[in-house]
Amino acid sequence: MSSTLNNILPVVYFALVWTYGKAFFADKLWAKPAKTPLLLCTIVLHSFSLAVRVIEFRHPPVTSVFEILSVLACSISIIYLAIEYHSRQKETGYFILNIAFFFQLASSLFIRSTSEVPEILRSPLFGVHVTSALLGYAASTIAGAFSLMYLMLYHEMKATQFGVIYKKLPTLETLERMTFTTVILAFVLLSIAILFGFIWLNRVIPEPDYFDPKLVGTMVMWAMYGFLVVAKARYGWKGRKVMILSIAGFLISLFSMTFINIFFSKFHKFY
Repeated sequence: MSSTLNNILPVVYFALVWTYGKAFFADKLWAKPAKTPLLLCTIVLHSFSLAVRVIEFRHPPVTSVFEILSVLACSISIIYLAIEYHSRQKETGYFILNIAFFFQLASSLFIRSTSEVPEILRSPLFGVHVTSALLGYAASTIAGAFSLMYLMLYHEMKATQFGVIYKKLPTLETLERMTFTTVILAFVLLSIAILFGFIWLNRVIPEPDYFDPKLVGTMVMWAMYGFLVVAKARYGWKGRKVMILSIAGFLISLFSMTFINIFFSKFHKFY
């Protein structure tokens, strides 16, 4: 069943993105009321798929980069649904859910299945660490997407080319507020992940390497978001420089999750 669900998920995400795209670019009347319920159904199906995988292989779905990408796609969808419900802004979903689609597509294409995993993956501390870390990465991804939308809208307004981006996206002030909210969320979640990660690390590894590239990358991203929070709250930073730093944080997280995790990290590799 896990394999079947894994093959279905990219198709479902494609249908979800297509529906949001029809609502955003073509103003299709059927798409506007259908997109949020479809998002909810996608999240339920994806969560069920992850639960089936846990039961079938008897370990959390975080033993490889491609398992992590699937969890990340689901996390992005969940956080976006919460933001959409809270803000009542439903016009940003096309851009954010495209990222979830590509993460899930890569996961479904390259994922490997095994029931043999190290015992350390069953630690409750590890569970808190990895859950908060992945939610933090998801918030980072959404913050980066909001920042990119801000810059797209900013340049369209500056060029006085008032197309679909100008007509459909929220205002610059709203996008900035949504970006900063997700940056704070990413900072808090990464703080929890780092705290529990250090506790767990010292319990399971006698002589941990605190200069592991994955750990260093996470700390750099955490410090960058911490700087953004302080700079905006204390010194009133706003506008393009906040957006550029937010996008930089997302790129660091993406590089850390993929390239560094595959080729350089030591104790963050479990497969």
